[in-house]
This record gives sequence, C-alpha cells and structure tokens, in this order.
Amino acid sequence: MVRKVLVALVPLLLLGALSGCVALDPDAHADALAEPAHLRRQLVNTGPFVLTAFARISQPRKPLRVYIEGDGVAWLSLTEPALDPTPRKATGLALAAQDLAPNVVYLARPCQFTPMAMNPRCGIPYWTGKRFAADVIESMNAAVSRFAALTPGQPVELVGYSGGGAVAVLIAARRTDVVSIRTVAGNLDDEFVNRLHDVSPMPESEDAIDFASRVASIAQVHFSGAKDDVVPPAVAQRFVNATGTRCAQALTVPGLAHDSDWSRR
Repeated sequence: MVRKVLVALVPLLLLGALSGCVALDPDAHADALAEPAHLRRQLVNTGPFVLTAFARISQPRKPLRVYIEGDGVAWLSLTEPALDPTPRKATGLALAAQDLAPNVVYLARPCQFTPMAMNPRCGIPYWTGKRFAADVIESMNAAVSRFAALTPGQPVELVGYSGGGAVAVLIAARRTDVVSIRTVAGNLDDEFVNRLHDVSPMPESEDAIDFASRVASIAQVHFSGAKDDVVPPAVAQRFVNATGTRCAQALTVPGLAHDSDWSRR
C-alpha cells in the first residue's frame, strides 16, 4: 500500500517552474495556478472561519484528494509576525494544480486568501501560536467533510505541505475515511521543531506527533528535503518512528531545502 502511495505522489511533484523578479500578487498568482487545472475558487463557511478553496470534482464515484497549504507568511522575522499569512507562492496549490486525479481540492489555511472582513476571528495568534489549535483543525476538517459529501462513500486522500502536513495528520486522526497521508516538508513535530530553532512553544496548538498512534494504520509517506534546515528530515523520521513503520515511510529528497523548487522532483 505504501508503494502505491509513493508512486502516486511522483506526478504531484512535477510542477511547472515559476520565476520572476517582480513582487507577486498572491491572489493573481493563485488564480494563474488554478485556472489551467480547472480548479474553481470558492469560499467554505465552516462556522469558526470562512476558508478559501480551489476544487475540481468531476467523477463523484472516485476518491477525493485534498491538498492543505503550509503556514504561509506567518512571521516577517523571528520577533515580528505578519499581518496577513497568505502565501506569496502557494506551494500546496501548485501541487494540486499538477494533479490529474478527477477529484482534487485545495484548502488554504484559516485567514489565507479570504478577506479579513469575512473572518472576524482572524488575528495574529491563528497563524502563530494557535496555528494548529483545535478550532483551526475542526474548521479544516469541516471543509473536508463538505467536499467529501460531493463524493459520497469514497475514500479521502490527504496531502499537506509544511505546516499543512501537521494539519493533514490532525484531520486524519479525527476521521474514518482517510486512506492515505502524504506530506512534503511537513512539520509533524512542532514541539521538536520549536526547540530546534529556540522559539516559543505553542501550548494552544495540537502537535501532530502526539496523534501518531491514531493514524498508524493509514498508509503514509513523508517527504523531506536533505537541505531543509527549517523542518529537517529528522522530523519526518521521528514521526514515522512514533507511528511504527508498518504503514509509514520517511523519504529524503537530495538537494532540496524547505522552500526549494520541488517541481524539479
């Protein structure tokens, strides 16, 4: 099963290279990624947050694959948080846009892409210390359920980039229909990562590694970049060790850092 999941991820990483020296408009960049892939932008009201999604559901009797974005622009420096966490280049969306599966959904994290006026709860804590808080995960899970209802009875496959990898695990731990988890540079042990960088812990957030036993029976592959000094390969290996190696595998990709051009692989 792990081998099938691994093979299935290969085309997901064949992204078109994006370059340029001018500042990008995040929304325009997202639309440019999504339009050729026929991923339609929509808003999903989950109660706590209104989330931005891009979706293509063309064969309801086939599995649903959901991509989850990373943390985006959470911090401007070690001490200065951003005022808007929307990613300038949405790696999770770039992965989703290259996926040829019939049912593909991309979920931005709370407060990304959606106008702040539509999200009165949005505030700096929700992309810093509370980025993996229970109400954040419940909101993301509710969005997954909304799209899963369009593919009734079909399995759900989760793919998460960076902090989206943690969200994928935390969602999977709450569901019974998830059959695979794939993460790319996934922050699967935020307590370890925060200690590594000597930054404050996040007591109001859930830590994915604490839920490892609850997803141990789900097929999963966790990809890391060999040159990633933000979320080094040791993080994925720690998570796999915590789940057991029966269904989980950690793979290190040579030459790549956290924000490298994964499209080359």
